[in-house]
Amino acid sequence: MKRLLKPFLAALVVSFAFATAAHAQATRTWVSGVGDDANPCSRTAPCKTFAGAISKTTPNGQISVLDPGGFGALTITKGIIIDGDGELASSLVAGTNAIVIAAGPTDTVILRNLHFSGIGSGLDGVLINSAGNVIIDHCTFDGFISNDIELSMTNSGFVLVQNSTLVGGSQGVVIDGTSGPGPIGVAVKDVTIQGTGTALHTLRGHIDVMHSMFQNNSSYAVHAEAGSINVESSVFSYNGTAVQADASGGLVGISNVDFFNNTAAIGSGGGTVVSAGNNHRIANTIVGAPNDQMGVY
Repeated sequence: MKRLLKPFLAALVVSFAFATAAHAQATRTWVSGVGDDANPCSRTAPCKTFAGAISKTTPNGQISVLDPGGFGALTITKGIIIDGDGELASSLVAGTNAIVIAAGPTDTVILRNLHFSGIGSGLDGVLINSAGNVIIDHCTFDGFISNDIELSMTNSGFVLVQNSTLVGGSQGVVIDGTSGPGPIGVAVKDVTIQGTGTALHTLRGHIDVMHSMFQNNSSYAVHAEAGSINVESSVFSYNGTAVQADASGGLVGISNVDFFNNTAAIGSGGGTVVSAGNNHRIANTIVGAPNDQMGVY
């Protein structure tokens, strides 16, 4: 009897462990400035950090913020929504990246209502290594010494940055030269980028820009070293060079764009700058000129 009972009890213990682990993850979890990562991350017993909450959140679930606080650095390996819920939710880091996204090629990651601060020594605000889709919505970046948002993707993927403000750093949004299959696309809508070295930079892939402001970026506002950037209904003011396309395969398209008080409105990089013929300029030290015209349907 004892010989039969022991395997049964062992199986029961294993089954209970699996049930407990499954129960530990919820579709929605919570963090609070006065939480504790030993908690289950429920609304009434929230966690302290994003890293503590994500392990207790199911894939494609949501982490919400109960009250203001700094919730630390995080690596995301699955589809997830992190929403600050208007509570001054911050990821404050020093000497490292704030959020690294290393999700699956079909995963969607949404970062909303968050403040990313590098406190003068943080590296990247958001570093995207892999994901299917990333949405960065109503977020603020400051204090990073490298990039506010970097795409270093090894797979095809698409990123939307909207209703956000990026201040400082070497680069605002950059698609770097990491090789990978398929298209890389970024959409930038209703975004302000100020005080960076280069606001938008691509070495491959494509960036679409609409209704955005580029101000006081010391080197370039828009730089297509390779790949392409299209800018629609946006403003360039007090930048070094507002628009540059390099001969190494860069292309920039401009439509209904205003150039004010830049050192150079259109740079002489040797690439292709295509105009819709409806742009405006005033008080730029070097005017420059497009070298191609958009087709009209």
